[in-house]
Amino acid sequence: MARTLEVATAQYPIDTFASFAEFESKATRWVQDAVNHGSQLLVLPEYGSMELASLLPDAVRDDLHAQLGALQPMRDDVTAIWQRLAQRHGVTLLAPSMPWQLADGSYVNRAWLFTPTGADYQDKQIMTRFESGPWGISPGQDLKLFDTPAGRLGVLICYDSEFPLLARALVEAGAEILLVPSCTDTDAGYHRVRWCAQARAIEQQVAVIHSPTVGEALWSPAVDINIGRAAVYTPCDHGFPPNGVLTLASDSTPGWQFARLDLEAIGELRHSGQVNNHGDWSLQHERLERTVKRLSLK
Repeated sequence: MARTLEVATAQYPIDTFASFAEFESKATRWVQDAVNHGSQLLVLPEYGSMELASLLPDAVRDDLHAQLGALQPMRDDVTAIWQRLAQRHGVTLLAPSMPWQLADGSYVNRAWLFTPTGADYQDKQIMTRFESGPWGISPGQDLKLFDTPAGRLGVLICYDSEFPLLARALVEAGAEILLVPSCTDTDAGYHRVRWCAQARAIEQQVAVIHSPTVGEALWSPAVDINIGRAAVYTPCDHGFPPNGVLTLASDSTPGWQFARLDLEAIGELRHSGQVNNHGDWSLQHERLERTVKRLSLK
């Protein structure tokens, strides 16, 4: 029996709000739009929740560090909104990530995943220089596998997607789809995530869904410029686009990109595909050990 999944991946703008109700209205509109297209899995980007800093007093909003603490009183209300929307529409939804303060006072970059019946989160694993330096965001604990109505999901937040062993760990645990929410402020940053996300699809023979922030928010010291294109990537093999691009936005217009994933067909590639990247993964370790041993003897 075929296992098809309708997915929606967002090109999400950092907006400004005059009230928290305006944010709730935006979230409601976005989810309703995806649901109207029949989407079952909705993916939103890294740091999309930083738009809530527009509700802070100017002096706090303009301070990289002050805004972190000032956002915390909103966080439960924010997650409650996304959870209600997932429940109301019966969808699986990766909400925009936000800085999340832990009990020890440190901050992580946390993305919440909501299903019609539950919620869990993934913290970013490896921080960029900006995050660990000027902004003061810390790595989170452990990758997780999420068993959801949309399938078994793993989340690699932006920079995490640039590290193949993280993706491999999730796939070995059973992930069928990797979600890559991102926030990049240069063409180079976008293309690093874009090409690495596609590489992970090829290496692990899974689907990868990429959702970026887009547009300018020059009032924000954290997410002022946002460059990216929403996409869904697959292996380059039988039954899929030769370039592995199931869908890719043609420009930076805010909105959803939609695609239908055939999870059964992707899984079958590990048995009958032109290549066997997933199964042959261990061969590189054997070759590497032999190569290192040989070179070390010279």
